[in-house]
Amino acid sequence: MESNNVKEQDFLVASILQLSISNISSPPMVARLSSQSVRFVIESGSKDEFQFDLRDCQLFKLGPLQSLFVSESAAHKTDDICNKSFSKGLTVQFRNEEESNAFHSAFEQFKLEITTQGLSLPNEYPSSTKNKFDDKTELSSSKMYFHYYGQLLHQQNMLQDYVRTGTYYAAILENLVDFTDRIVVDVGAGSGILSLFAAQAGAKHVYAVEASEMAEYARKLIAGNPSLSQRITIIKGKVEEVELPEKADILISEPIGTLLVNERMLESYIIARDRFLIPSGKMFPAVGRIHMAPFSDEYLYIEIANKALFWQQQNYYGVNLTTLHGTAFQGYFSQPVVDAFDPRLLVAPAISHIIDFTSTQEEDLYEIDIPLRYISSIGARVHGLACWFDVLFNGSNVQRCLTTSPGAPTTHWYQLRCVLAQPIYVMPGQEITGRLHMVAHKAQSYTLYLTLSAKACGPGADEGAILQTSSGKLDLKEPYYRMSQPQAYPVTQEQQPSQLLQIQDLHMQTQDEEGSDLLQQVM
Repeated sequence: MESNNVKEQDFLVASILQLSISNISSPPMVARLSSQSVRFVIESGSKDEFQFDLRDCQLFKLGPLQSLFVSESAAHKTDDICNKSFSKGLTVQFRNEEESNAFHSAFEQFKLEITTQGLSLPNEYPSSTKNKFDDKTELSSSKMYFHYYGQLLHQQNMLQDYVRTGTYYAAILENLVDFTDRIVVDVGAGSGILSLFAAQAGAKHVYAVEASEMAEYARKLIAGNPSLSQRITIIKGKVEEVELPEKADILISEPIGTLLVNERMLESYIIARDRFLIPSGKMFPAVGRIHMAPFSDEYLYIEIANKALFWQQQNYYGVNLTTLHGTAFQGYFSQPVVDAFDPRLLVAPAISHIIDFTSTQEEDLYEIDIPLRYISSIGARVHGLACWFDVLFNGSNVQRCLTTSPGAPTTHWYQLRCVLAQPIYVMPGQEITGRLHMVAHKAQSYTLYLTLSAKACGPGADEGAILQTSSGKLDLKEPYYRMSQPQAYPVTQEQQPSQLLQIQDLHMQTQDEEGSDLLQQVM
């Protein structure tokens, strides 16, 4: 497309309003679109105008008649100020919906021309080209994902997880020094609850980025809190493609899925870090940890195995189903189990895999390989690997931990167990080795490859020899949501829950207390 194919176009707008400057709207103006810029000129012929370079500005629809312009380097020209570069944002009020839609259509056409000319846009990603999220995500998966999180009932489910919401509230409000007069970006803002918390903590301005239709509900919720709403701007779009008018001092987000990494939003959190966060900025949360331990649960194993009994029927309305029994049996064991379990089911202390959100690269999350090694505390039949996670908030005053540990108050994430189709037998003191290999796929989740082995032990044993090995392949995208509360198991095992969950005994301290920083302890 040649640049002279798109002519200059004028659009009448009712008014414009500068972000964070004044609540006074301008008189009616003309929005003048050309091949290189957008200018807002007062109809009366005044010399005042606002000019945006098309290469580094973005346009967002806030409502049927209202839109948001943001730019990395906009020039405000008046009689007193000329060509002074600084970050800027404008809200634009159109006279009617037809004119609003026409302006957006023309804007996208001009932007497309600049993109095809090879001119760069700020923060690396031009909005009119396919972004990283689209490249690595199936369209059907992303549609389902944004549809799910665009519904209030699912947001309510998360808001009513008081462990989750309360921990975020405490982490933010107990660390006012990290938020007061700071620029905050809320990554995947959802209902906007974390943005409201940040505003309560004194944030100078909060940019709430949300790609689903929940952005409209968030806008209503924030508008219903007028004492905070003037310092919060909702931007609808993916963090991989939106542009912000300024860099952030702190990122807040709840990018967590089952087993910490499900839904792959952690990658978007890291992209937001690289695009929007200043070098010395903070991330809430800053660190995630996946905890894993072998477990023994005969009840669960029998429950899963019995599901396939249906396919052992030889005369189901005159049809023999048995040829599919083996496939069905393996299929049921390919589903990770999401529920809450009694920590006394663990047969060895847990080990941890740490993901530091402040330094991890996005590509590091495409494959996660975790070697496993345990010493069994009891003699038992090991049915698989139990997993849970926690995230840490490295506040300047108070450090908080949000845990999904068994035995702790239950969250909407529960815990997760990978059950092997073939259990292994272990004796007290016997070494258990293995590997959990997690490979990301385009359905916004992971394929899990689990192997557990029991090594030879005792007098005369061949040192290092493997006695038994069991492997399984599971799809984190297709779990079995058992979600029962922990069963009351008899106290027959030798170890106490506290012995197996000792890694969870974190001492949350303030700066005034003695000892090293919590994150230094973790790392």
